[in-house]
Amino acid sequence: SLSFRTLISALFLILKYLYTLILMSDLFAVFLFFITYIITKDMIAATAVAVVVGIAQAALTFWKHRKLDAMQWISLILIVFFGGATILLKDNRFIMWKPTVLFWIGAIVMLFGHLAGKNGLKAVMGKEMQLPDFVWTRLTYAWIGFLIFMGAANLFVFTYFPDQWVNYKLFGTLGFTIIFSIAQGMYLMRFQPKENQ
Repeated sequence: SLSFRTLISALFLILKYLYTLILMSDLFAVFLFFITYIITKDMIAATAVAVVVGIAQAALTFWKHRKLDAMQWISLILIVFFGGATILLKDNRFIMWKPTVLFWIGAIVMLFGHLAGKNGLKAVMGKEMQLPDFVWTRLTYAWIGFLIFMGAANLFVFTYFPDQWVNYKLFGTLGFTIIFSIAQGMYLMRFQPKENQ
């Protein structure tokens, strides 16, 4: 039988990739954005906080590692561009578009990386988890599909339910991510060596 320990190990590896790629890297900024909006009911103020935190996170990462990876640069550029446009033009739609653009860029990066023979999932998780190549391919396409879905879901929410977008940005995104992580973890358990189960 598949062990709970194996599932937890798989989930930790998935969360590590989530952090490395796109979803968790700005979770702190999202949380502060949410708290600021709940307190002030002011999207402009919340966006300003997110922009400042996003820049500070990028600066701290660059100071610690002397570099930013491609997705970190993209995330920084997007928060400055869309956040700045929201603040200057006082139009909430710009910051609402930012997650969709970020998710879809992430999907494109993963797709082109895979087609170029560079599997990002395997690069991050491969040392801790030995999997057949066809499994890495399946996981990559699952991630691409997930990121496309997340971008579309964000677009749907802010188009048809703009008043609920702030709640969705934190709770909806996190909820979908947890569900996807558990499903992927259970799938990965099937391919773990018996001695690790």
